[in-house]
Amino acid sequence: MITTLSEKIIGRALLIVAVICTVLPILSMFSASLEPADTTPLGLSWPKDPQWGNYKEAFSGGHVLELMKSSIFIVLLVVPVTLLFATMAGYAIGKMKIRGHSALFFFFLLGLTIPFESIIVPLYYQVDRLHLLNTQLAIVFPLIALFMPFSIFWMRAHFLRIPSEISEAAKVDGASEFQEFRRIHMPLAIPSLSALAVIIFIWTWNQFILGVVLIDDPLKRTVAGALTFFQGQYWISIPLISASALIIIAPSLILFLIFQRKFISSLLQGAIKA
Repeated sequence: MITTLSEKIIGRALLIVAVICTVLPILSMFSASLEPADTTPLGLSWPKDPQWGNYKEAFSGGHVLELMKSSIFIVLLVVPVTLLFATMAGYAIGKMKIRGHSALFFFFLLGLTIPFESIIVPLYYQVDRLHLLNTQLAIVFPLIALFMPFSIFWMRAHFLRIPSEISEAAKVDGASEFQEFRRIHMPLAIPSLSALAVIIFIWTWNQFILGVVLIDDPLKRTVAGALTFFQGQYWISIPLISASALIIIAPSLILFLIFQRKFISSLLQGAIKA
């Protein structure tokens, strides 16, 4: 009993520390973004005269609308394609148990161990040979490939949790493999797919290094990748940089808040079944 109580106390304490470490930088950026543009904010404090116009100036001067259109275009390609291939691969490896599924899964699992920074140079030359440099496809194709190992791992774990009796009942009713996948397993996978979509969206929206390395035109990068454009334009104005950074991360925060219940329920499914 004492051990359980101490574990709860330690767990809540760690959770509080994690919340503080997450929220404090955002609050600091928010307070800094309201300072006069020609000042240097010092510490976390509410400004006497909040400059809400900093957001308007950062939005218009930084071409945020054009950048968001570019990011939305990239997201609308990366997220659906990744979900489609990851779902089919996860089902084939986890539920159909195709020949060599263990070796294939281990091969995809190795992708999680490769540091992203270690492949950026060969990736640049590969994209150059494909004549995709300075295009948005230079970000789309690598992101789909980079997200695939984790996505397949995620969806395989979901399909492994589905009781085999469901598949056996579908086969008894005469359902084909595709009908079983489309009519039974896909509806059951909606919570996991929703959580994975949120993760991929956040990763894609916040992608920085690919946009900077593979695309010269800031208006074709992701919003986060164009942060260097803000720094070049407002390099002496910390309030405007803070305002632009908050504008960039706002869609990710809003999306997570909207779908947080589906996200948490998907994470807890495995723990409940375990």
